[in-house]
Amino acid sequence: MSTRAEIVEQFEKVAQEHSRSIPALTDDLPLVGCGLDSLCFAIIVTRLEDKFGVDPFAAEDTLFPVTFGEFIQLYDTSARS
Repeated sequence: MSTRAEIVEQFEKVAQEHSRSIPALTDDLPLVGCGLDSLCFAIIVTRLEDKFGVDPFAAEDTLFPVTFGEFIQLYDTSARS
């Protein structure tokens, strides 16, 4: 499964588990206001760390993603490192 597909799956799964409605997960979708709260994001990041073996947010120089596309790019870059 690709990085994008895994991330999409986790966003959709966590949204469903927490009875949240999220819009289409397009690259330009702002993460703030996408329908998920900080707990949902924490769960997603934890699950992705288990899946990919990396936590891109642990690095001191990490620029936090603003859009869904930037979130995916962050994991793509970290998984290759």
